[in-house]
Amino acid sequence: MANEDSRNMTDPLHRFTAWLAEASAVEPNDPNAMTLATATPEGRPSARMVLLKGADAQGFVFYTNLESRKSLELAANPVAALLFHWKSLRRQVRIEGAVEPVSAAEADAYFATRPALSRLGAWASDQSRPLPSRAVLEARLAAMKSRFGEENIPRPPHWSGWRLVPELFEFWQDMPFRLHERLVFTRGAGGWEIGQVYP
Repeated sequence: MANEDSRNMTDPLHRFTAWLAEASAVEPNDPNAMTLATATPEGRPSARMVLLKGADAQGFVFYTNLESRKSLELAANPVAALLFHWKSLRRQVRIEGAVEPVSAAEADAYFATRPALSRLGAWASDQSRPLPSRAVLEARLAAMKSRFGEENIPRPPHWSGWRLVPELFEFWQDMPFRLHERLVFTRGAGGWEIGQVYP
């Protein structure tokens, strides 16, 4: 930690941004990939990989089908956990917090940046629900292409984003002999409280 600037010691978002930049330089695929863990109101958990699409002082943003399992669980129990694991750097970051929907303007702006087939796929896919065959999905995709073409494809009403507002960060750094470093930031009334936990 000696070579990291002082903001990394007090600002978890700054530290995360620095680590993500390092991962982006060495990870072969999707350094912004993260495990998203959700749970039903009864406490039954589920987890899957999603892609981080924005991280700033407001929180961590990802996009998805609002009728998917993850979205239904977030709507019913709006807390979640994220996990970034960068194997090549031997680092991971855990983030926990409450979750809220992004604005329609944010979702529209991001949706417009997606490739045409991805935008059409958002219309064609009933995410998380049973699919009789791959041919059914391909036929639905063709129907959406016929309906919209490949320009000015609107965002489906069932597709948007979520923002996790961090309440806890844990930065894990591999160390020799499994004496790992674990630095924890917890949001308090006066700002971030910083501590360490045993490996």
